[in-house]
Amino acid sequence: MKITIVAVGKIKEKYWKDAISEYSKRLGAYCDLKIIEVADEKTPDQASQAAEEVIRAKEGERILKHLKDDMYVIALEISGQMLASESLAKKIEDLGIQGKSSIAFVIGGSIGLGKEVLRHSDYALSFSKMTFPHQLMRVILLEQVYRGFKIQRGEPYHK
Repeated sequence: MKITIVAVGKIKEKYWKDAISEYSKRLGAYCDLKIIEVADEKTPDQASQAAEEVIRAKEGERILKHLKDDMYVIALEISGQMLASESLAKKIEDLGIQGKSSIAFVIGGSIGLGKEVLRHSDYALSFSKMTFPHQLMRVILLEQVYRGFKIQRGEPYHK
């Protein structure tokens, strides 16, 4: 299984990099993982809705360049479907059974994903109604994908 994470913005803080590195290493036993960072746009304070739409569209163009036709695209979106860890594990397993061997998770920037990226997505996944920094979201996503593979294989980790 190929798992690609396409994320807006670079990780600067060492503690986020360390966590991402740890889960990336752990996932190496279960999948071919690739993390792609695309540049973010500066969002001015008090940006209008129109300005935010332009920013999301620019970031979206960068994201879409990395999404291939054979990928099942899961957008991380606050209004998406919330799943328990077991349900996410089952979804990933079912996609593999259906012959979808390449899954792309998309994490937007600080103001979310643009309409084109959402239209291109096969599924919208929400981790919570709360808002999280996109750097932290990358760590949470990696941990949940790792947990999902452990659940699928009945290995001790998920409690």
